[in-house]
Amino acid sequence: MLKKYFQKRSAGKPFLYLRIKVIPKSAKNQVVDIMNDETIKIRIKAAPEQGKANAALIEFLSKELNVLEKNVLIISGAHDPLKLIKVKLPL
Repeated sequence: MLKKYFQKRSAGKPFLYLRIKVIPKSAKNQVVDIMNDETIKIRIKAAPEQGKANAALIEFLSKELNVLEKNVLIISGAHDPLKLIKVKLPL
């Protein structure tokens, strides 16, 4: 689901912004839904303590979108479930 959404939005762009709603302490890492306002709801196994959920989110997104972890940045919402993510795309 996320790969198709990503390909549609990223065509010809050097980077992409994603609005993510994180649900920490879940049973597994997975994309749950892409909501009407294009917010992507993602479940993450890690707890929201000491940056563990953020690190797990970055790792999950990099694998799902086939980009390096260093190219996935949390722009805002580091201490909030709603985050703005910048993904640098390969040229």
